[in-house]
Amino acid sequence: MSYRVLFSEDAEQDIEDLYRFIAGREGVETAERILGELEAAASSLEDIPARGNVPKELAPVGITEYRELHHKPWRMIYRVVGSDVIVYCVADGRRDMQSFLESRLFRATN
Repeated sequence: MSYRVLFSEDAEQDIEDLYRFIAGREGVETAERILGELEAAASSLEDIPARGNVPKELAPVGITEYRELHHKPWRMIYRVVGSDVIVYCVADGRRDMQSFLESRLFRATN
């Protein structure tokens, strides 16, 4: 079965912000390379989306329907809904991910 990968508005904004940040610090070429790698990782979810692990910040509070892929230091948080894979955020894993995920995912499901 092939899944369709979709990005929430927040995830699209995350990617745009990430691109601008990297382009400003390391140049457009690096930003485009990293963006391409993130897009390839997202596309790979079309085949086996369940391969990602449950984010370590969510498992202890009983939230297990979300998964993540790593492209260090960035983390892509997503959920499989029917035949869709919905990416909710692309975030720097060095930040306070507990608070970020709770606020972002709570807002996404309401």
